[in-house]
Amino acid sequence: MRQPAPTRLPPVYPNNSLTELSSSQFASQAVHQLNAPADIWDRIRRGFAMPDLDNDLVRGREQWYTSRPDYVQRMTARGSKYLFHIVEELELRNMPTELALLPFIESAYNPQAVSSARAAGMWQFMPATGKDFALKQNMFRDDRRDVLASTRAALTYLQRLYGMFGDWHLALAAYNWGEGSVGRAIGKNKRAGLGTSYTELTMPMETQFYVPKLQAVKNIVANPERFGATLPNIENHPYFQSVDIKRDIDVSVAAKLAGVPIEDFRALNPSASKPVLLAAGTPQILLPWDNAAMFQANLEAYTGGPLASWTAWIVPTTLKPADAAKRVGMTEDELRTINHIPTRMLIKAGSTLVVRRAGALDTDVSSHIADNGYLALAPDQVLRRTVVKARKKDSVVALAKRYRVSPSSVADWNNIGVSATFKVGQSVVLMLPVKAKRSAKAPSRRTPSASNFKASKGKSSVAAKGETKSKATATKSRKTAQPKRK
Repeated sequence: MRQPAPTRLPPVYPNNSLTELSSSQFASQAVHQLNAPADIWDRIRRGFAMPDLDNDLVRGREQWYTSRPDYVQRMTARGSKYLFHIVEELELRNMPTELALLPFIESAYNPQAVSSARAAGMWQFMPATGKDFALKQNMFRDDRRDVLASTRAALTYLQRLYGMFGDWHLALAAYNWGEGSVGRAIGKNKRAGLGTSYTELTMPMETQFYVPKLQAVKNIVANPERFGATLPNIENHPYFQSVDIKRDIDVSVAAKLAGVPIEDFRALNPSASKPVLLAAGTPQILLPWDNAAMFQANLEAYTGGPLASWTAWIVPTTLKPADAAKRVGMTEDELRTINHIPTRMLIKAGSTLVVRRAGALDTDVSSHIADNGYLALAPDQVLRRTVVKARKKDSVVALAKRYRVSPSSVADWNNIGVSATFKVGQSVVLMLPVKAKRSAKAPSRRTPSASNFKASKGKSSVAAKGETKSKATATKSRKTAQPKRK
């Protein structure tokens, strides 16, 4: 579905007041504009409008960044694709251009970044907050990663927070911690007769460092020579432009027609998580400015067969992945990989799968499916919620291997990233198969997972109390094991 044009909110002015310019003032403004910025960094410096923060936390962050020049270079080079667009949007809203540096703090300007708390994109939107700001999230796209949509949402959110608190430092604290938390901290200080500025509030450590990090990056951008930093040359003109697509097209084909490496194409179109771009759901793509015309010309002259080799299929009944793969002429491994289906799961009826285009499935995806497609899974055996204690050097991958489950499942069950490690003795939730009942006539064989579970018990790995549950509790646990719709 075509995204609506960004809503232009009223500009944010200090003290919410407008001052009419005299003719002489207007003339001076016009003359000033003729002196064009040398590059995007100069343009950002000219728009600095937030009060500076000067304390030990800022100096500590300055030292941290300047001691890692390679990291700063990679981070700023990555941001070069997006800075012009973000600065343009900030100026249209009359917002401080320091905010163009915020994605450096949030994600190191990586639109594919995902935190352990499931915040995504270069502006790091949580799923619920993203939905509040009309960022579509389904199995085909995640607008929290979309360059245009996420920037629109982030700036709108920041404007709203500034309107609530009347202070950019508090607005930034609320962006990181939540407006409710900042509001309660302010109320607590007021009741105690204390100050309510950013530095006077009691906040979590992450939020205490949040504005100092931004201030440190601002200081480096303002005077890179002072810190021995080298900023990449980013010219003051657009890096990309939007191009319409009217037919479904493979990501690989689109990148080839545009003449850009696949990694660069995905950097500009990070919301597309599948190998195919759906015209009904993503009617526009972003391409480097000089490649947009090449793409359109090559697309019109294209005679290399179908533009898309993938489409969508609605699962008619609950199926095993192997059975679903047979129905659409794919291997089970390929079906699982493309659709991110873990082991020991069934595909529930009504789910949408990305499959090869062939026969009756040789059609573009409808707007209804592109906007509402989801994947619902259910365990193919009865699972029970079990809590174990992490051993020394245990990680998500190590525990997944020990209990013969997928690392992504362990990460989902514990709301952490796949690369996370655990502290010794930390409680870890696992969904393990229920042990089969032993026969009175002959002992049953232990399943591999049950055997591993028994062997893992000890000083550093024990099951939680109350392992035996009622039927109702077991049913609830099985529901918990189902991954959320994407």
